[in-house]
This record gives sequence, structure tokens and C-alpha cells, in this order.
Amino acid sequence: MECIPRLAQRVLSVPFTPKYFKSCNKTRPLTSHLMQFHDSRRAIFIQWNLQGRPSLCTNLVSIKKYSSATARAGWFLGLGEKKKQVMPDIVKAGDPVLHEPAQDVPLGEIGSERIQKIIDEMVKVMRNAPGVGLAAPQIGIPLKIIVLEDTNEYISYAPKDETKAQDRRPFDLLVIINPKLKKKGSKTALFFEGCLSVDGFRAVVERHLEVEVGGLDRNGKTIKVDASGWQARILQHECDHLDGTLYVDKMAPRTFRTVENLDLPLAAGCPKLGVC
Repeated sequence: MECIPRLAQRVLSVPFTPKYFKSCNKTRPLTSHLMQFHDSRRAIFIQWNLQGRPSLCTNLVSIKKYSSATARAGWFLGLGEKKKQVMPDIVKAGDPVLHEPAQDVPLGEIGSERIQKIIDEMVKVMRNAPGVGLAAPQIGIPLKIIVLEDTNEYISYAPKDETKAQDRRPFDLLVIINPKLKKKGSKTALFFEGCLSVDGFRAVVERHLEVEVGGLDRNGKTIKVDASGWQARILQHECDHLDGTLYVDKMAPRTFRTVENLDLPLAAGCPKLGVC
């Protein structure tokens, strides 16, 4: 499930670009630093001065130039000169692996090097995107494995009134193998969702407010997760992937839109956002 970089969209009144933004201010290097916001494919940089005010970055530079500059400034940015990690690509909508049911992971294989490597790769891909959830089919592997995690950093990108309405709270990394989801209660909520496999778009989806998910952790031990609010939504989204279902298969009609149009009002006749 894709993070919604709402703060970046509100601060920057420019569309996302596959290139990187470079600071155009001629300020002293030690009076500012770079903060990076991601969508699923690209990055935007904002320069923050000592007063905490963002300045637009307008000089486009190539990825090659950015990498060189980062290497030289690594001591200050905390990045250093690291070798680029090779990670699986995120599979996009249309690939059959996303539209067909995944298979159970055999119990005897959970502790194997193969399954453990798949889990590690899933966590890396999810965090690199960045996203708050990922299912194995999204990296082309038709197995019932999901990973999810939401952090204070991700939550801070969204307006507080929005995260409060969504009942969105941070939680530590969860790895669930062969999950079985049970919906609890009758209360549901309507909110926009995004997906790393349908990047650049959002749509309103109705989800249950409370769920229970049972399964196995990466060590093969039985686990049960009782979730509510946004975490419950993430679990439903990821478990849908294991059934070959994307959020667009469940979206409310006429709510599909680009991320650039996310703040536009809903069309007449569309359901209102919030708890039903």
C-alpha cells in the first residue's frame, strides 16, 4: 500500500518529475539541509533553512549529477558513498501475478533461505518505495506473504486532521505468512487509497474499521493481529493482493483520480469520506 506524500504535495505546487530537484538558493551549506519525499518512483527535494521555512528547488539536474553531489556531501547528509542496492521491481497492474490468487507457503519452507530472502527483499522494497505495506505478488512472487509498517515519519507528512479521521497510528514491522483475515463488526469507513502497483493514482475504498488477522510470523510461530483504523485498512488492502484483487476492483465509482487531483472535491453523487 502506497504512502500518500500529502505534505510534499502541499508544500510544492509543482508536479512530480523523474529527475531530482537541486537547491537554487545560494545560502551557506551549513545553514540548510535536504529533506527527501518519495512517491513510488521518484524523489523531490526541499531545502529547509534555519527558520524551518521550505524553499523551492528549481534547478533540475540529472540523476548522475545528483549522485555525484550526494557522494561529495555524504558526510553532511549522512548518506556516505554506498553501493547501490539491487532490489526487485514492483510489479504493475496488468501483470497476471497481481490478478490471480497466491499460493500458501508450505510450512516446511518457512525457515528456508529462499523464503527468508523473499521476506527481506519485500521489506527493503516497501521501505524504499516508500510504502506502508507490500504483498509478495507485488514483486512477482505468487506466495501468501505480506509485510506492513507505518511510522511517525510517514504519518507526519499528512495533515493532522486527516490522520485523526483515519485513526492512523504508527506500528512496528509486521511479517505475516499465510494470513487469514476476519472482518469484525459492521462499521466501515470510506477513504482514499493508493497502491505501489498502481502508482500515481488514488480512489475511495470502503473498508471495515476492525479486523483480526491470523497467520505465521517469519519464524513459523502462530500470530494474531487485532487491528483497527488505518492499520486495519492496510491489512485488508494487502490481503486483497493475495486474492488477486487490487483496490481499483473495489473502489467507489467516479472517485478514481491522479495524485495531483487528490484535493479536488468529489463529484456529485460520490459517497462522503469518513466513517459510515
